[in-house]
Amino acid sequence: MKKWIYGIICVAFLGFITACGGGDEKTEQDNTPSEKQEQTAHAGDVLFQQSCASCHGGDLVSGGAPDLDKIGSKYSKDEIEAIIVNGQGGMPGGILRGEDADAVASWLAEKK
Repeated sequence: MKKWIYGIICVAFLGFITACGGGDEKTEQDNTPSEKQEQTAHAGDVLFQQSCASCHGGDLVSGGAPDLDKIGSKYSKDEIEAIIVNGQGGMPGGILRGEDADAVASWLAEKK
């Protein structure tokens, strides 16, 4: 009988805890323009580390491929995105596409 009572109390406690959570999540529509830029910049950095750092270096300069630490002073965001999508020189195209390529291009365009 005690096991049943303890079981009911545990279930009630878990139900109470889960009912109290949530409600703080923001939707994409709730974000201000600066928050969206921060999210894009963070996404660009993460995607770069996952897909590009092995050649260009995690710090943008220590890889065997060209340095990217000042790429934004040489190319516009759209030009960088075109290079990411289409490739250039020894870099193959198609490593990133769509929103991923856009996020990395936006992030790299800020490197001046």
